[in-house]
Amino acid sequence: VQLQAFGGGLVQAGGSLRLSCAASGPSFSSYAMGWFRQAPGKEREFVSGISWSGRTTLYTDSVKGRFTISRDNAEKIVTLQMTSLKPEDTAVYYCAAGGRFGQVVDVAREYIYWGQGTEVTVSS
Repeated sequence: VQLQAFGGGLVQAGGSLRLSCAASGPSFSSYAMGWFRQAPGKEREFVSGISWSGRTTLYTDSVKGRFTISRDNAEKIVTLQMTSLKPEDTAVYYCAAGGRFGQVVDVAREYIYWGQGTEVTVSS
């Protein structure tokens, strides 16, 4: 599976962005999908994930109520709708495919395939 993340950019605090991750290759619908982010000088952290079916989603506490993850298995795309953005959301965002038997987990090592990252900058 090859992943291409896009949709990042510069936005003012309180604004919104929609990140997308397009997949190519077989078996996309077998994998859970996750979004991770890495801010300068910090470790990569889990942001959100969605199970293979889309029935289960997971969010880190800091984005609950602001971010929404969804997927379209027919189109092989997963999106992360981000609203009420804060300067602390500034990071490079990565999408990843994997999970544990298609179930979403918040651990990076459980994800097999990674996209190249898209940069999000939130100005105050």
